[in-house]
Amino acid sequence: MSTAKFDTIGHYLLKRLHEAGVKHIFGVPGDYVLGFYDLMVKSQVNHIGTTREDTAAFAADGYARCLGLGALAVTYGVGALNTVNAIAGAYAESSPVIVISGAPGVREQRDDPLLHHRFGPFTFQREIFERITCASVVLNDPIIAFRQIDSAIAAARRCCKPVYIEIPRDMVAAEGYAIPAQPVEDSAGDKTALSEAVSETLALMAKSVSPMIIAGIELHRRGLQTMLLELVESAGLPVVATLTGKSVIAERHPNYLGIYEGAMSSEAVRYAVEQSDLIIMLGVTLNDVDTGIYTAKLDPHAMVRASLDEVVISAHRYSRIALGDFVSALLRSLKPKASALPGKPAEPAATDFPEQNRPITTARLIARLNQALGSDMIVVSDVGDCLFAAIDLKVQAQTEFLASAFYTSMGFAMPAALGAQVARPDHRAVILVGDGAFQMTGTELSTHARLGLNPIVIVFNNRGYSTERYILEGPFNDISPWQFDKLGEVFGPLTGYAVTTEEEFEQALIASLNNRTSPSLINVHLASDDASAAMRNLAKHLKSKISAS
Repeated sequence: MSTAKFDTIGHYLLKRLHEAGVKHIFGVPGDYVLGFYDLMVKSQVNHIGTTREDTAAFAADGYARCLGLGALAVTYGVGALNTVNAIAGAYAESSPVIVISGAPGVREQRDDPLLHHRFGPFTFQREIFERITCASVVLNDPIIAFRQIDSAIAAARRCCKPVYIEIPRDMVAAEGYAIPAQPVEDSAGDKTALSEAVSETLALMAKSVSPMIIAGIELHRRGLQTMLLELVESAGLPVVATLTGKSVIAERHPNYLGIYEGAMSSEAVRYAVEQSDLIIMLGVTLNDVDTGIYTAKLDPHAMVRASLDEVVISAHRYSRIALGDFVSALLRSLKPKASALPGKPAEPAATDFPEQNRPITTARLIARLNQALGSDMIVVSDVGDCLFAAIDLKVQAQTEFLASAFYTSMGFAMPAALGAQVARPDHRAVILVGDGAFQMTGTELSTHARLGLNPIVIVFNNRGYSTERYILEGPFNDISPWQFDKLGEVFGPLTGYAVTTEEEFEQALIASLNNRTSPSLINVHLASDDASAAMRNLAKHLKSKISAS
């Protein structure tokens, strides 16, 4: 047996993760994973301790969205099960997160003692994660453990979904066996179908008067943003993004018109999309969020829809065509041209900001923030009105806006921003979060402070769950009134500001932009009935469903 440095199962797992681009693992220690943690400290992979296990999973999700793969390590039972919601969100939004769970040793499990953290047969935990991952393995056999590790990491990359790796604590230092890898099934697409789909698309484009592209989240996850940009510029086509696909293309690009989500869109974007005689839909997931609660008006007979493994053109369905292959082939076949573009919708303006004694509002906040966003900033938004208001934000470059826009899990932003800043240290996070979501996972701001990160946190404080309030008012939407701006006394180096007017917001924003050494938090007190236009439209449609049920 080789005595190389990475000859144990634990060493091999860390080595393969590092080679796959995972330089940091998030998590909370526990006795069943301590042996793996001890190895991690001595490896090239850095551990980032978080305040909770679910925030470790959100952080790994943010990391994966930036670098293509993320990981967390937790203990058995109480640790792993605390990540279920965040991993379900990563599965729903196609984020390749690797869940590493320590477990009781193989011998302990065989003897079946009454071990702590146990909640039934030892197989239960893996069975739970099988439902929310694309692959799950238990490293309880040294002969096949190396192959299991390689196949799990490969599955995360191939499927852009989470995977689960369970490592019993007595297997961490066990020697594994380098056996030949399993042959990979041929995943080559149908070349004939690809050729015919591209030919039909080109013929439709040649006849079209007002073709345009709707770009979606799958382009993000497959790393096809650059190819999308080349296609947009070569074909001279206008492009819009879905809400879940926001920042798939630089939002200040001249061909970019904005976010399309049916009735939730601006009138200019909605008109441009719905009057088009040919929609080329690339990597779009057809869910209720991206269709504006099914208010999108798109003619399927005037559409080319390319998803992960098929292309649908009117009534023609071409199977076994990878999204990347279709975009690449279309790009190669196009004859470059410059087309007249429809007028870009006007961006929210704040030229007169701040007005004296004017109460701050969501719309004016977003308009001012739009002017402040720089090329070194990445916006991470929680759900609620901060997400819907952020539709009007124009980030500088691609993949600079992260959100749980489809799974819509409250508490995503603060820990996901931690993962994003660790993954991209050349970027500064601007975190948009409601007061309710902050109360769920805001403790992770203390980790930002401990690591010397300098995010700018903007708390949309309207004293409750505003989205639910607009759908159905009730006392259940009220929350405790936290003094968020004073958290520096608890969390460590942190500068906080409480603002109610535009002048106060301006002063706090300028001070926060100038503070490069620690987090800044702006506690923005908004009227409880203040809301973005998109949220008002959304709530109107959702309210009708509640009242009809």
